[in-house]
Amino acid sequence: MRAVGFDVNGGPEVLRPVEIPVPEPGPGQVLIQVAYAGVNHGEVLHRLGDYGPPDGIAVPGLEVSGEIAALGAGVTGLAVGDPVAAYLPDGGGYAEYAVAPADFAFPLDGISLRDGGGAALVLTTAYGVLAGAARLTAGDTVLIHAAAGGVGSAAAQIARALGAAAVYGTVRTAEKAEYAKRFGYDAVLLRETFAEELSAARTEIDVLLDPIGGATRQAGLSLLAPFGRLVAYGEAARQPDLTLPVLPFSRHNRSLTGYSVHDLALRAPAVLRGHALAALSLLASGAIRLDITAELSLAAAFQAHQALQAGTNRGKVLLALT
Repeated sequence: MRAVGFDVNGGPEVLRPVEIPVPEPGPGQVLIQVAYAGVNHGEVLHRLGDYGPPDGIAVPGLEVSGEIAALGAGVTGLAVGDPVAAYLPDGGGYAEYAVAPADFAFPLDGISLRDGGGAALVLTTAYGVLAGAARLTAGDTVLIHAAAGGVGSAAAQIARALGAAAVYGTVRTAEKAEYAKRFGYDAVLLRETFAEELSAARTEIDVLLDPIGGATRQAGLSLLAPFGRLVAYGEAARQPDLTLPVLPFSRHNRSLTGYSVHDLALRAPAVLRGHALAALSLLASGAIRLDITAELSLAAAFQAHQALQAGTNRGKVLLALT
């Protein structure tokens, strides 16, 4: 089957078309004929080597949509031909066929395959950081870094659906700020000056979503309201990890928490499935929407990686295999 993979770590140019065997689903797994594969920042980190060197050909891709082509032993509740969105904890989505745990293959009731291709990881993460890690409650004020990205644009809408009173975002450029405003933010600020602007306006944050890390994470801590929660769920800046003293958290009633889809997949798969199904229900009802800004061929995956690594991406980028 056709796929895109890499056998050495490096820049987007290491991604190349390959021919590999169609995988077979094992017990508790399903085989999916892929219609769309979402492109995510975690796949950029995979290619760069943050998760270690590849052992042979590594095929990235953490989320897909398509139809179930075969069932592994013990799978119930799904049938061949069912349209699903799927989270792939071990990757493999940049291919004509991919294997997913049946627990992470979610029925697409009332959702198109196209929208489903960008939903399983992005929407699950956006819902999980808000409802799971941050314990968002009605009336909270929310600040979302990377406001124009796939998770950020979804999280702004989900925060509103969960009752947030105000939602702010940060981005790198003025162009991205204009784009992000369409998702219901009260204001979208430049990341270089967000802390100063919100401090000057005496705006305190109950929930801060941070996939950036480094100096951006450090700056956000001072904005937290009493019992405010900063959720770390990525390290896009690829800076050294922060070393934070504990006493300021207790003295200022602050909390630091985290969210990892991969960890939940290993240790609490039912929780992960619950986050995914809740987010997909919001998508099916029309309460939120995915903004798919580009649809590329499988062979053009390197172009999507170039944009993600350079930080010029907006919304959600899909690879189309149909």
